[in-house]
Amino acid sequence: MKPITQEWVDKAEGDFATAQREIDVENNPNYDAVCFHSQQCIEKYLKACLQENNIAFGRTHDLTKLLDAFLTMEPSWEDLRNNLDELTVYAVEFRYPAISADQTIANDAFSACTQIRQVIRQYLEIL
Repeated sequence: MKPITQEWVDKAEGDFATAQREIDVENNPNYDAVCFHSQQCIEKYLKACLQENNIAFGRTHDLTKLLDAFLTMEPSWEDLRNNLDELTVYAVEFRYPAISADQTIANDAFSACTQIRQVIRQYLEIL
């Protein structure tokens, strides 16, 4: 694995750890943070895959755009699109007043993150 790819993976794992810690908190969990860090985890993992394969990507939080750039390498990942669409909105949706995530939304976001993370880690041959 390229060093820059590993940096993306390390940052993705940091977001995963933060989301996991927050989803497990019993007193005053921050469900908004679970959603945000779940999205960030997958964004960084997708960028790791693109980086590893020398596929250019711009500054975007849109997970489906990142997926589209990678589908030539892994066409079966089209099956991830619905979950990626859902996670994409969490890059900004809960960062501002007027709308907040609840436990159900946070659980769904973290579940999608966990499933997609597993697929990507298998691809990158991370045990």
